Amino acid sequence: MKSELIQLLCEKSFKYTEEPSFKLVSGRMSRFYVNCKPTVLSPRGMFLVGHLVFEAIRDLAVKGVGGLTFGADPVAVATAFASELKGQPIHAFSIRKTQKDHGIVKWVEGGLSPGDPVVIIDDVATTGGSTIKAIERARSEELEVVRAVILVDRQEGGLENILTHVPDTKAIITRDELMAAIGKQV
Repeated sequence: MKSELIQLLCEKSFKYTEEPSFKLVSGRMSRFYVNCKPTVLSPRGMFLVGHLVFEAIRDLAVKGVGGLTFGADPVAVATAFASELKGQPIHAFSIRKTQKDHGIVKWVEGGLSPGDPVVIIDDVATTGGSTIKAIERARSEELEVVRAVILVDRQEGGLENILTHVPDTKAIITRDELMAAIGKQV
């Protein structure tokens, strides 16, 4: 499944140029562009991502899997669906970028309770900033973050930054694996 997902990411989500030509959220220019949404939102991509992320967390007794909207949302939904198929249901949840100011004011949507063990996920990690924000917001809602899982690690320090917040952090796919699949070396 992993090799098939790497190929699908290379077809739909990963771009590389010799000169830095892709602007990142930080404003920095990069030679690598990764937008997992076209892959994760495709039927086959959703199937592969859901099963691979579920395999990365199935050893844990967690109640939920989710992260900062919108990057983590399709990954969380795919994982929750795969978990039900495998007979080990795990709820998907979403963490808002801005706090709701009406009704019940909270960061997290998804039917979890304080103290529930959860996994924070993200589609791509560059600096790890959005994943760390999700970890902090989940903890502010009294969720117990037991692992972080990144679909694609750009290998630019993000995974190491996340590890300082959640010692049990892993990536499903690395930039080097994507580069190898397109026949390039970093």
